[in-house]
Amino acid sequence: MNHTYKVLKSDIELFAAALSQARVYVVQSLGEDLITVVDYGGSIEKFSPDIIKISGVYYMRNQFEFRVDKKLC
Repeated sequence: MNHTYKVLKSDIELFAAALSQARVYVVQSLGEDLITVVDYGGSIEKFSPDIIKISGVYYMRNQFEFRVDKKLC
């Protein structure tokens, strides 16, 4: 079984992830090909055009990438 991810960008994608209580993890780019996982996540508690609240922590939407795992068989 392979694992991949989907990047949540739009409000509708974030809303769907919040409704389904999907586990969202937070990633920050460190350069062209380098990333770091900032938080292995939890469900989205709140979001606005500027911020996303995951597990009690607020993240700026323009500074981080928000991902959910997708499983492929």
